[in-house]
Amino acid sequence: MKKRVLPRVLLLISGGLLLLSITRVLSGANDLTSTGTMSAAFGLAVPIGLAGLGGLWSERAGVVNIGLEGMMILGTFGAGWAGWQYGAWAGLASAVIFGALGGLLFGVATVTFGVDQIVAGTAINILGLGLTQYLAKLLFTTAPGGGATQSPIIYGKLPTVTINAIADPLTKIQKQNWFLISDISGLISGLFYQLSILTIFTVALFGFTKWVLWNTAFGLRLRSAGENPWAAESLGVRVNLYKYLAVTISGSLAGLGGAYLAIVASSVYRGGQTAGRGFIGLATMIFGNWRPGGTAVGAAIFGYIDTLQLRDDANIRGLVLFGTLLLVVIAVLLLKTGRRNSGIAFMIFGIVMGSAFLSANSFPPEVAQVAPYLTTLIVLATASQRLRPPSADGIPYRKGETH
Repeated sequence: MKKRVLPRVLLLISGGLLLLSITRVLSGANDLTSTGTMSAAFGLAVPIGLAGLGGLWSERAGVVNIGLEGMMILGTFGAGWAGWQYGAWAGLASAVIFGALGGLLFGVATVTFGVDQIVAGTAINILGLGLTQYLAKLLFTTAPGGGATQSPIIYGKLPTVTINAIADPLTKIQKQNWFLISDISGLISGLFYQLSILTIFTVALFGFTKWVLWNTAFGLRLRSAGENPWAAESLGVRVNLYKYLAVTISGSLAGLGGAYLAIVASSVYRGGQTAGRGFIGLATMIFGNWRPGGTAVGAAIFGYIDTLQLRDDANIRGLVLFGTLLLVVIAVLLLKTGRRNSGIAFMIFGIVMGSAFLSANSFPPEVAQVAPYLTTLIVLATASQRLRPPSADGIPYRKGETH
């Protein structure tokens, strides 16, 4: 299986880079694959990826966690509150604790009391938003530099890593704007340019998750709780305990994502800071087929799209052209595999997007904001037959009951 998956992944990455290089040349948006853009994309992928990883832990144990947004909001507040008083590292720890408490509360509602998981997740989102707004007004309004919707500045910064021996020569090649070569150089140099220590730690967490869930007895038991909890119970697995652990870990990861937004991205807690990244994280988990590797790739893509709205308008116009080319390629592949109706639909969509690219000189930032959701819909439409959630994902479980 692994031998077949790796060539596909490499083929997808190569194809994506080729399309991106063609897009850069045709649109003239040379910043699309610059070192700065790629480095920023890896950074903005962190909160999305951590939310997706949190959703993966929860759903692998059979609990659908749409409360990730609320847990991430709790994390941003915890980071802002503790970081303002005790520094960035304390803010990081506080964010994890706040997120974990949100996950634990979600577990009490769903695992112990059997509240519908969607309802409970929605309640956590509302609670996280309302509670942090109240506490912000209570604690930050009279604080120096704070306000009703913002904490004072978080003092201290988390370390960043730049390996100049690799980043500098590759950046020089990237600035030559050579077809494909410069784009590959920009991508690689971004991996070694001004990366937060939290970004590196997030990459390690993805590897750690893969190892724990698929190579340890603990991971096997946790996944059995999401595949068939009744069978797992009959073999002595404490299913509810593993569900509790999963949702608590899920919340702590979402809280860690909130810490990145508050400490690394802005140095303050601010209301509305998460901007739906918890929900986008769930989309990356679906995109990645409930696997760490796929979730990481999805987070990187969405982080890249998120970065473009912060750069100049030419990048967003380039994104529209990239979407056009991608839709046409997908349409051709669908038609070749006999999925005629889907292929025609994607071709029409691509033509419409291409017409928009040709008729407009610029696009508003909202185009980049909706792109992650459109990407998720494309994945669901083209790969829905291959997506496989855990068999008992979202199904209520009661100890001692038969299925």
